[in-house]
Amino acid sequence: MLKEAVEALDVQAEATYVDTTFGRGGHAKRILALGDPRLKIRHQGFAALSQLPPNSVKGVLMDLGVSSPQIDNPQRGFSFRNDGPLDMRMDSSKGQSVYEWLSHAKTEQIAQVIRDLGEERFANGIAKAITAKREAGQLPDTTLGMAALVADVVKTREAGQNPATRTFQAFRMFINGELEELQQALDASLQVLQPGGRLVVISFHSLEDRMVKQFIAKHSREVYDRRTPFAATPELPLRALGRQRPSAEEIQANPRSRSAIMRVAERVGMAQEQA
Repeated sequence: MLKEAVEALDVQAEATYVDTTFGRGGHAKRILALGDPRLKIRHQGFAALSQLPPNSVKGVLMDLGVSSPQIDNPQRGFSFRNDGPLDMRMDSSKGQSVYEWLSHAKTEQIAQVIRDLGEERFANGIAKAITAKREAGQLPDTTLGMAALVADVVKTREAGQNPATRTFQAFRMFINGELEELQQALDASLQVLQPGGRLVVISFHSLEDRMVKQFIAKHSREVYDRRTPFAATPELPLRALGRQRPSAEEIQANPRSRSAIMRVAERVGMAQEQA
């Protein structure tokens, strides 16, 4: 949703925009083409958005999840289609890999992660199989090895979906603290966005989209207090601008986009009202 996301930002010359997931630079390149060709790269997580000065940016773009270059590189350990180390860290220079975590995690914790983040109904069985392999000194340290272990437990799955899809998704989200990072970034967006600035979030997972949806709703809906019917309605910081899904043409060209949902909101404030 490259074109749609950048259009939603309503890019203006001389303004500052934050592309929180640079990836191949597609969104950033299109933003720069519409404004001044200025670029500064920071190797940091989403939560670092809070380090920017208040009211300093005109738009924040978040393209969540793992990127195609990460999936396509077996050495990053995200894919079950090509063999590689069981890693899955977004930033491989810090933190523990999935294999390192599984080497000591309790069965109950592994099951909870797979169930809550992967929405996998076979979570308990998968967790027990993992710890059984570990106790036997046979814990898989590669992606294909782990995918095969999961497939032995998951006997039924949606057509066209690998049995390890949900488990790998859960491991990735947990090891990178993705939901925690997202929540911190959403909260920070309220501080760094200027009045009239746009928040654009593309998510590929129901848990992420739910978090974004609830965040926008919380900060954009007026709440009527029956106890004080004549009190002034508090000014809310966001105005919801809707949601959008990828076109049929994009899904055909890029099947990975089929689950994408883009939500857009605008920062409101006194400066905008006086304009």
